[in-house]
Amino acid sequence: MEEEVPPQRGKKRSIVEISGHNDLGAIYKFKILLPNGTSLGLNLHEHKLSNLLMPLQEFIGLVRTEYFRTHRQLESPGTRQKIMWKSKDIFLVDASENRMKHTVNFRNFEPHKCHILQLNDGSGQSADTFKNMWDLTPDTDLLAELPEEYAFETALADLIDNSLQAVWSNGTSERRLISVDIVEDRISIFDSGPGMDGSDENSIVKWGKMGASLHRSSKAQAIGGKPPYLKPFFGMFGYGGPIASMHLGRCALVSSKTKESKKVYTLHLEREALLRSSGSDLTWRTSGGIRNPSEEETEKSPHGTFTKVEIFKPKIERLNVFQLQRKLKDIYFPYIQCDEVCDTGKTNTPVEFQVNGLDLAEIDGGEVGTTNLHSSNGPEFVLQLRFYGNQDNVATKSPGLRSFQEANARLKCVYFPIVEGKENLETILEKLEAEGCGTNENYDTFSRVSIRRLGRLLPDARWSRLPFMEHKLKKGDKGQLLKRCCRRVKCFIDTDAGFNPTPSKTDLAHHNPFTKALKDFGNKPPEKGREINVEILRDGKSLTILQLEKEYLDWISQMHDLYDEEIDSGEDQPVIVVGSLNKKQLGISSDVVRVHEIIRRKGKSWKRGQKIKVLKGACPGCHKSNVFATLEYILLEGFQGDAGGEARLICRPLSLPDEDGCILAVDDGAASFDCRGSLSLPISVIDSGKCLAVESSEWLFQLEKQRQKAPSTIDILSERHCLELEVDGALPVDAPVYAGQVPPKEIVAVVRPASFVSSSASKNLDQKYIIKDNFASKNLDQKYIIKDNLELSMEVKLMDGTKDTKHIYSKCVTPSSRNGFHGLYIFPLGCKFPQLFQKAGVYTFTVFLKGSSFKSCEKRVLVKALPKVSSWRFSSDIQNTVYSVRAGSCLPPFSIACYDSYENQIPFTSIPEFIIKSNWNGVVLADFDKMKLELSSDNLTLKVKDVLIESSDLDRIRPSYATTLVICPRDELPSISVACEVNPGPLERAIAQPPVSDNQLLPGCVIEELVLEMFDAFGNHAREGLEVQFHVDGFCFQDHNGLKRKVDDRGCIDLSGLLRVTTGYGKNVSLSVLSGNKVVFKQELQTEKRELRAASIVPQSCAAGSQLENIVFEIINSKGEVDETVHEEEKHGQFHTLTIISDSFYLDGSVRFAFRNGRCIIPTIPLPRKQGDFTFLAAHSCHPELSLAVKVSVVEVPKVKQEDVQLQYPNENMLLLQDSPAPRHVENSLVESLMNDEKEIEDDICKIGLFIGDNERKLELLHKQKGDIEQSIEKLQASAEYDSFNNHRGYLSKKESVMRCIEKKDKSAAAFFCNLSREIPFQDPLSQLMKDIVGVVALLATVRINPLGRMLAEYLGEDQMLAVVCRSYEAASKLEKYEWDGKVDREHALYAVAKTFGKPINDRFLVICLENIRPYIGGFQDNDPQRKLNIPNPILPTGEMPPGFLGYAVNMVDLESHHLLTRTTAGHGLRETLFYCLFGELQVYQTREDMKKACFYARHGAVSLDGGIMKGNGVISFGCREPQIWFPVANLESPKNVRILEVMEEKRTSLRLVHNEIGKLTKIINKAQKKLKKKISRCRKLMDRLEPCMKGHYLEYNTNTINSLENSPK
Repeated sequence: MEEEVPPQRGKKRSIVEISGHNDLGAIYKFKILLPNGTSLGLNLHEHKLSNLLMPLQEFIGLVRTEYFRTHRQLESPGTRQKIMWKSKDIFLVDASENRMKHTVNFRNFEPHKCHILQLNDGSGQSADTFKNMWDLTPDTDLLAELPEEYAFETALADLIDNSLQAVWSNGTSERRLISVDIVEDRISIFDSGPGMDGSDENSIVKWGKMGASLHRSSKAQAIGGKPPYLKPFFGMFGYGGPIASMHLGRCALVSSKTKESKKVYTLHLEREALLRSSGSDLTWRTSGGIRNPSEEETEKSPHGTFTKVEIFKPKIERLNVFQLQRKLKDIYFPYIQCDEVCDTGKTNTPVEFQVNGLDLAEIDGGEVGTTNLHSSNGPEFVLQLRFYGNQDNVATKSPGLRSFQEANARLKCVYFPIVEGKENLETILEKLEAEGCGTNENYDTFSRVSIRRLGRLLPDARWSRLPFMEHKLKKGDKGQLLKRCCRRVKCFIDTDAGFNPTPSKTDLAHHNPFTKALKDFGNKPPEKGREINVEILRDGKSLTILQLEKEYLDWISQMHDLYDEEIDSGEDQPVIVVGSLNKKQLGISSDVVRVHEIIRRKGKSWKRGQKIKVLKGACPGCHKSNVFATLEYILLEGFQGDAGGEARLICRPLSLPDEDGCILAVDDGAASFDCRGSLSLPISVIDSGKCLAVESSEWLFQLEKQRQKAPSTIDILSERHCLELEVDGALPVDAPVYAGQVPPKEIVAVVRPASFVSSSASKNLDQKYIIKDNFASKNLDQKYIIKDNLELSMEVKLMDGTKDTKHIYSKCVTPSSRNGFHGLYIFPLGCKFPQLFQKAGVYTFTVFLKGSSFKSCEKRVLVKALPKVSSWRFSSDIQNTVYSVRAGSCLPPFSIACYDSYENQIPFTSIPEFIIKSNWNGVVLADFDKMKLELSSDNLTLKVKDVLIESSDLDRIRPSYATTLVICPRDELPSISVACEVNPGPLERAIAQPPVSDNQLLPGCVIEELVLEMFDAFGNHAREGLEVQFHVDGFCFQDHNGLKRKVDDRGCIDLSGLLRVTTGYGKNVSLSVLSGNKVVFKQELQTEKRELRAASIVPQSCAAGSQLENIVFEIINSKGEVDETVHEEEKHGQFHTLTIISDSFYLDGSVRFAFRNGRCIIPTIPLPRKQGDFTFLAAHSCHPELSLAVKVSVVEVPKVKQEDVQLQYPNENMLLLQDSPAPRHVENSLVESLMNDEKEIEDDICKIGLFIGDNERKLELLHKQKGDIEQSIEKLQASAEYDSFNNHRGYLSKKESVMRCIEKKDKSAAAFFCNLSREIPFQDPLSQLMKDIVGVVALLATVRINPLGRMLAEYLGEDQMLAVVCRSYEAASKLEKYEWDGKVDREHALYAVAKTFGKPINDRFLVICLENIRPYIGGFQDNDPQRKLNIPNPILPTGEMPPGFLGYAVNMVDLESHHLLTRTTAGHGLRETLFYCLFGELQVYQTREDMKKACFYARHGAVSLDGGIMKGNGVISFGCREPQIWFPVANLESPKNVRILEVMEEKRTSLRLVHNEIGKLTKIINKAQKKLKKKISRCRKLMDRLEPCMKGHYLEYNTNTINSLENSPK
């Protein structure tokens, strides 16, 4: 044998991973089982392996190195068995029994998973158990969750739970077996489930390692499904196996095999070993092994998989296997035999359970089986409940429920009837006791609720009845019957995995919200803060709690009628009574009763005439005392043999005379029964043992007591008798007393017997004349009753000076004892009302017995007021009233009375003098001399009138103006006060702070700081909320809140930043404030003056057809200085431009020139071509008062005779440089003629060149103007608000969707125009087709909300929504042509154009002509950028608007900024023409109900946002239709952006005109250049002809002349 020597540590890099994780590549993990019974783990890095095919000896070397490293400190070398590391016969065996003798191929092993290899060193030594083979170290968090100690059956059930979950996953062809064997020294649990092995996926370690089991991850699969929820995914905590096995014994062996493994893997658990190894590092390692399966295991599991848990040295003490078998059958009953999982309804066996070889399906008895055997076999009351968490409450209060927010339960209520007078539940308890399975429960305490979770019984969940099972009707015989019947119901609850059990799985988790909701099921849930919601279903129908209670009680009544057998018959022949029964008094429900005189019950005979005693609390009517009565009859409901009938005992109470008892009469064979004053008691009083037979002596004794207690009168004890009782109970009835007299602490009354006579009675108290026991009495509700507690009542009333009787006190008391006397009715008086006699008047004390013929006892006490005056009071009820008075007005009249110290009124002796002042400053508010004082005829009240309030200090108590008026007498009598609200007087004047001066006012400027202080006549600031009317001239309010304003909490109206000057320069402006019709403030001002002047010199005369250039205009102030603040800034909304217009000559007034620092430069002003005076007007575009008329004298230029050359400007039609066709005549000689022609042509070329140069300069100016306009538009776009962009973008997207919907309307004109508008916009002046088309109705307006857009579209209809809007009838008539027979010509006009675009029009369409619409003439709302119509709101007769009125439809649509500029030739916009034509005065309401209430005030019709439509004139639209085309939804743009968009539109118009001018001028220049080329060509030809003729002539010809002509100035 080779000696074991630890290998020397090498210097090469190790390829073995010792600890930690490595991210450099795959890791091959191995568990090596060594022949000496030890094991070790080996991890190899792929990137450190030179080859995936490793020689065996190299691999063995790695194992050997790891072995010596890990075992060096664990055990000494001499104690372990030797391993032949260098044996030639050494080899490795994997889990599939494949041998590796030469190499180890890593390709056969999957990385990152542990593979078990067994080392064989060839020595013949082998081991079945390997030390530290398995690592069972649990998660440290789970150690704190271990369950408390549980019973033997509970621990065994935990192991069976694991087996049941395992076998449940077997296939249909595989055996499902769970076999439990229990002997004295061993417990074995075997199951034929899928088993476990050494692989990572199915490792046997997961069974023994706490928290490693994956069973609990299957919980979600077991939520929901079909009852009884047989999905045994019981795993909750991951430690059931090891904890249960260690509880049952000291050591355990787990053996398991899977289909993939040929070997059986074993795991050893030893309690002491685990405890020893559980140190601070919490490392638990245990032994394991590999073996072959036994024949017994193969026989039990033919398909080759199983798990067996064997527990050795079990802790078994006096185990009764018989009882254990029945308990296990009770726990797993649905898995043993079940008739709900099979569609045929037959009972089957889902799982085969064996205990000590006996199949549990063949065992009889047990609580479940016995209970099922004794049910009614009638219909069951079945509910399906779904519990789901409230997301907010459950997430916060119960974080554990976040992943599982649902639970389901089925409640099956079974009725156990009473049979032949005996409860079936009692029979069940007796049989369980006989079987040895008793529960130490009786009929009253027997569990009425049994719970299973996933089919597994929770044995400790033995609940009482759920709230919905309790009877709610507690009064009356019907309630008592239901109470008894409800006790015969047991509820079997099946729950799914949504409910959590306790760690020991014996009950539902108590604090789980679903458990709480189940226990509370039936109670009304709270309105707020509800944690769990419950959905209730019965037979697929949803129920409320009230419906559930009703159906449950109906089911109880049905089961009682069908199956309960209280008693079958009596001992005698009955008399049958049909109908004519007082069923309510008798406590029965049947119309048929059998009347018996004798029955046998509880082994005794009960017969008519027998004297009985019904004990206290036996039934209703016997709650307070025992009842002695005579048994008269026994009533049985229904005919003999009927089920469900009640049995009643008819008894006559002792106090009831014989003649008032029940009567059974038979007349001509027809029987009748009248209960009269007798009592009807349930027969259950006999069953409960609370009905006893009474001997004659006791009966006679009770009769005597009854006679002695016969009452007669009521008496209030005198002072002497009260002294005997040591009671302060004397009423002062002999003489009057003053207010403040102390009342007696107690008043004593007694009931006297009939034998009592006050005159002959002793002066001392005598018990025999005081009735001390209860006695019989009659009342109004029931003819005869037995009063358990006699109560006397006392009432105390007061009649004061007003002659009105007031109830002071009432009390009911029962008899009590004092000083040895009994039957005393002691009423507390002075202790409860120590101030009783403080009010003057007559007090009446009355003692009586309600509903009796006793004579009541009445005593009277007279109380007088004190003579001394103590205080003053207002005589009327104004003490709690808050007076409201204004400074300068009078208080309402009031009256004062004086009182004593107990508030009893006393008359005045004279008129007192007093003053009225305020408590907050002590200032006198009213003078005594100005008041009017009067005493009443009886001198009890003092009336005060004409109290004038004057004060200038009210600002100290604003804003509430609350104070207290104190009335102070001058003779030092007590004063009185009243709450008052002293408000300022009417508005008298206003002061502006700071004052506004003229030099602050410029057109368009805003007054930044202006506050108007409002005062009354006394100098007090006006009250908050006071509304005043403003009148402005030359101003406007920025906030658009109208001219009515309210005073703020400072008594002011803050106008800072609100007033903007709207008038021009040098204009008068004014601001006035009116309160009512009175002007309280007015200020008149004038804006600063400005003047427009020409800064450059304008020539007095100019040539016709020429132009003025670079004319400078300035705006100067009153000092003659240039106002540099006049500056065009579109970005900031300052629009300062100059317009040049003329009446005598066309100038484009739409072109505007910007002011820069008070100056404006006009590049060119064209002059007319005709001679005369030319006058043009230079005016500010926004302020027409800034204007200047300029006059220029135009002189005509001599015309060119040789050839007509017109210099034309872009706005005129002219012909440029036309050649004259007239021939030239040769005069003196050919040379002279040619020379003249040459001179003329040369002149023409110069003139044309000058003309081209002049127009090119004009073109350059136009290009510069074009650039300025484009730059201005860019600035305006950049200054637009961001939110407007967002609104516009959102609107575009919605408008785009509407356009797409319109385009889907194929063959329609609206679809064609929508498609065309994507290329050519509507109203494009360059397009002959689109320039007069305004658009489609659906795209011309927007709305704020979707419901409004839908309703307006439905009101108009699709034809009007798709109508095409044109400017005039002439433009509309061009859209369609007709053939000779009147048919539409589809080859011309609009139809031809649409066909060329591939959008033929075949449908009829509407066209609306704006110019032909009669507009609304009622005006517009003030300061509204949308120009909404000023239509008066509808008014009801009450003066109020109809409820729900939202507005008029014509004002509830919004127009885009460019549509706001659309005008007819008369200046009317789209709202007052198009939309008023479509909607008229259509009203919009919130709901149909609002619309119906206002139908008489909607003459043009109305719509509501919830779908109502009234067309007007009695036409109503019913039904519902979803329009496909409706108005887009968009937000209205801000006024600032509207103004900017208007300016941008003006700029674009100017830009289009400049474009047109540039195009025209370019054509003129091109035409002139062509003409110039022709002239030059002609000149060349002429010179060519002159050249031979000019030889030798006196005129020298120079060929350079032509070149000079070509370069002539332009």
